Amino acid sequence: MSRPEILFPLFADLETLDGVGPKTAKAFAGLGVTRPKDLLFLLPHSAVDRSRRRSIREVMPPVTATVEVEIGAHYPPRRKGGPYRIAVRDAEAEFTLVFFHARGDYLTRLLPQGERRLVSGRIEFFDGMAQMVHPDHVLRPEEAADLPACEPVYPLAAGLTQKLVAKAAAAALERLPELAEWIDPALKAREGWPDWATAVRASHAPAAPADVTPTAAARRRLAYDELFAHQLTLTLARATRRRGKGQASVGTGALQRRALDSLPFAPTGAQTRALSEVAADMATPLRMNRLLQGDVGAGKTLVAFLALAIAVEAGGQGVMMAPTEILARQHVASLAPLAEAAGIRLELLTGRDKGAERASKLAALASGEIGVLVGTHAVFQKDVLFHDLRLAIVDEQHRFGVAQRMELGAKGAAADVLVMTATPIPRSLALASYGDMDVSVLDEKPPGRSPVKTALVSCERMDEVVASLAHAVAEGRQAYWVCPLVEDSEAVDYASAEARFQHLRAALGEGVVGLVHGQMAPADKDAAMARFVAGETRVLVATTVIEVGVNVPNASIMVIERAEIFGLAQLHQLRGRVGRGAAQSTCLLMYQPPLAESGQRRLTILRETEDGFRIAEEDLAIRGAGDLIGTAQSGLPRFRIADLERQAALMELAQSDARKLLNDDPALASPRGQAARLLLWLLDQDRAIRLLSVG
Repeated sequence: MSRPEILFPLFADLETLDGVGPKTAKAFAGLGVTRPKDLLFLLPHSAVDRSRRRSIREVMPPVTATVEVEIGAHYPPRRKGGPYRIAVRDAEAEFTLVFFHARGDYLTRLLPQGERRLVSGRIEFFDGMAQMVHPDHVLRPEEAADLPACEPVYPLAAGLTQKLVAKAAAAALERLPELAEWIDPALKAREGWPDWATAVRASHAPAAPADVTPTAAARRRLAYDELFAHQLTLTLARATRRRGKGQASVGTGALQRRALDSLPFAPTGAQTRALSEVAADMATPLRMNRLLQGDVGAGKTLVAFLALAIAVEAGGQGVMMAPTEILARQHVASLAPLAEAAGIRLELLTGRDKGAERASKLAALASGEIGVLVGTHAVFQKDVLFHDLRLAIVDEQHRFGVAQRMELGAKGAAADVLVMTATPIPRSLALASYGDMDVSVLDEKPPGRSPVKTALVSCERMDEVVASLAHAVAEGRQAYWVCPLVEDSEAVDYASAEARFQHLRAALGEGVVGLVHGQMAPADKDAAMARFVAGETRVLVATTVIEVGVNVPNASIMVIERAEIFGLAQLHQLRGRVGRGAAQSTCLLMYQPPLAESGQRRLTILRETEDGFRIAEEDLAIRGAGDLIGTAQSGLPRFRIADLERQAALMELAQSDARKLLNDDPALASPRGQAARLLLWLLDQDRAIRLLSVG
């Protein structure tokens, strides 16, 4: 499957463009531009109005103005490093051009006394006099037509100037091919979008500053192309994976019933619905690739266990992966009673298993005696072989990119994959990162969960908080006390948790307070957690290592120190550690006054709502997409033109359009399908093209 010939000129070396030598090409690499086609998508981020004025009297300084002037006297600097001034006059007013560190002979050639020139630059007042410091452009009257009325401003990197980028972009535009249309004609007409080539040209030659905004028709069209190509790739991946030969795992229901009968409550409607979606996927011979997202405390563990039970009922095995050892152990603790009731052998495999113990676990796994394995990344190791792996569950997606999902799928020749996220993902991000998956949502809380009362408290009231904590501990309640990662420095974070631990131990007494942080040896960390779970320690001081999956029903107080430093989703996650038992739970968000506006906004939203889906949307609005899941680890695509936060609706449109096109034309063989293939090549989505050729 080779690149279409019509695109060759756009994929040539950058140095084949006029005015681009090896040095400039290297500088362009700093902007991610390595071929002419990258320049087409390097769009101006703003534009400067360079329209001609009769006189500077027509504008209100400070502002950019373009006027024709007659050049008067030159006044060289009186002292070294002083300004070089040149008096000029336009049709109605006099003003001064000012230069610093410029050679006199150069300026007399550039601006000869008595002649006329067109100058364009920023006019401002200095000591009541109008002046223009270092004009951006000085042109002879006959060259005036070379200056566009609206000049695009490009992003720059070291070694590049506006002139260089504009020249290279113009050279790339000369290679622009006329391509067939890949957008659905009805959609294009409805949105009033131009053709692709017209849109690219218009984006590089704005007629007015409004033309460089994301809402301009040409820009929206190019953003849509990017989202559409991305969604085509995800949809193809989804089709390939689903086509990927799976194995039908049909449960008998026997083990599930035994597990459900052991519970004191019935599953919620949402749990039942999600499980039936999972069971239906597992029962088909296609591979499942499903995302299970639920709010904190919506009961994903039960759904996960019942899905694993289906795999065992069908004669196979299941594996559940967690990002950290603490979490893997938590999963084992919460799954064990269910596994026991159902009669399924459950084992834990982590990097800590060594020697004979590890060997016997691996043997039991290979022979099929172990029905369900829970583990960390250790499950990926080469010597971990399953007898018949049917279902792989990945917990806490954010720490698990797309690549690992594929790797896990490879362990069982045809294992179904279920991904669980602990916090809801905003719709637009879910489409960007998990558009290749089917989604089940848990949006009801199980019975017996009480709402958490959330309050904001200033750090200045620390003594009151500690006193009321002592009172609560005396009543037999348990509490978490979370310390911040101060500026992400592990050393400082360690100190802040350590110091708070000493302080609380002095206030509450020996043996009452435990400590957990990322620097501790895994064994010590687990021991401290175990003491808290068993109720031996009453207060657990921790860094954010406890944010996911820790389950201690008796813990009903959560104190988060310097809450304004944390992200919204993280605070919501931490708050979800309490409110798991029958007692009324409290979450105290302690902040350092005065609060910045963004901190105030975050903490107020938390106080107002416990709905994780609403909190996720707010978090996206406040922080932006890359930041929300950490771009590097999220596998989130980096879009050049599209903006996920502001163009979520465009993403939804792109997804439904891509799915429809591939549904009607799975091989992209129709004229529109062939055009879409060109788009995929243009936007470096050759992965998708390979998927097409496989299919």
